[in-house]
Amino acid sequence: MTNNDLLLRLRYAIDIKDTDLVKAFELGGVTVTREEVREMLTKAKETEPTENNVYLKPINNQMLDAFLNGFIILKRGPQKNQSGEIEQPKSKEIKYINNVFLKKLKIALFLTSDDLLAIFSEADVYPSKGELGAILRKEGHRNFKPCGDKYIRNFLKGLGLVYRNEANR
Repeated sequence: MTNNDLLLRLRYAIDIKDTDLVKAFELGGVTVTREEVREMLTKAKETEPTENNVYLKPINNQMLDAFLNGFIILKRGPQKNQSGEIEQPKSKEIKYINNVFLKKLKIALFLTSDDLLAIFSEADVYPSKGELGAILRKEGHRNFKPCGDKYIRNFLKGLGLVYRNEANR
């Protein structure tokens, strides 16, 4: 899955509006217009048959990380340090974007590990608490496990099912 796929699936799973996407990018330190966001979410029509999921404006790991940081601020408010000043999250090189994506969504949406397990179960995937803990660990930890595309795809599917069920209540 590309970063554009992640953003597109997240947008549909929890019904994020274009204006909120633009605002999240801005809060994360990346200035984009509404048209640029639409290009990030639109697949290119003129591609070779071997190329799947080619978008008009590709998103790199740093841009997706900036969006996720802004999404956390949008949902939870800015984080203040001990002296009361607002802290800006620091971005570094990201090797395992799926792990970062899952961790930051957990923070932004106020989810617990049990909530994550329930979301996975909606998509008929049943990771153990140990597996989930390994995915949520910091890269470099001895029990760290990279999160595959299958987990993220099923997580976003389950997230959509959970949020749609809550919206229908």
